[in-house]
Amino acid sequence: QVQLVESGGGLVQPGGSLRLSCAASGSIFSTYFMGWYRQAPGKQREQVAVISSVGNTMYADSVKGRFTISRDNAKNMVYLQMNSLKAEDTAVYYCLARRGSVYWGQGTQVTVSS
Repeated sequence: QVQLVESGGGLVQPGGSLRLSCAASGSIFSTYFMGWYRQAPGKQREQVAVISSVGNTMYADSVKGRFTISRDNAKNMVYLQMNSLKAEDTAVYYCLARRGSVYWGQGTQVTVSS
């Protein structure tokens, strides 16, 4: 069983930055595939960025060059650095952990607005 707690969301102006954090409980965190997903109002949840247990990353086309996913296995943490934020990045952002079973956090709201 893995519990995930996201933090770092908030209101930011277009062009600004935010860093989301996901704290994971449980052991053997380093073996989990981790990711960030988001869901905007009226839309389906979509993959934003993922990182494998060995650090390989993949990004949605819409965030390439602006967002960076990283992990700190010693601290059981996953991060999403978001730069050059746009209004269309507004969504609830969820942390995911997967190793056979899939676990989700409760989500953190990101609002990009002037």
